[in-house]
Amino acid sequence: MAQVTLRINGYSYTLGCMDGEEQHLEAMGAELSNRIDSVRLAAGPSGEARMLVMAALMMADDIFELRRKLETAEANATTVAAGQLKTDPKLDRKLNRIAKRAEDIAEGLEHP
Repeated sequence: MAQVTLRINGYSYTLGCMDGEEQHLEAMGAELSNRIDSVRLAAGPSGEARMLVMAALMMADDIFELRRKLETAEANATTVAAGQLKTDPKLDRKLNRIAKRAEDIAEGLEHP
């Protein structure tokens, strides 16, 4: 098991991850750090917990929107499957990857 140290809002967090997933964890940490920076710029300095909650809510909003778009795309794909249009296998794979990524992010927010 690998370990990665993330620096978020001036604090260091050492987290374990599967070998080979270090870059992915670092990218997620960078995304969270960027969200916290956005919160700080918009609302000014605040408590650590408040900024983390605000950043998590921003990310949850993105996930919610991705899920909504995915549901719309799936509904369209159902129409396509009914024979009204031809389906694009590349688009299906891409939508499935997006859905999986959104679910992974949601799970990470639910089980930090």
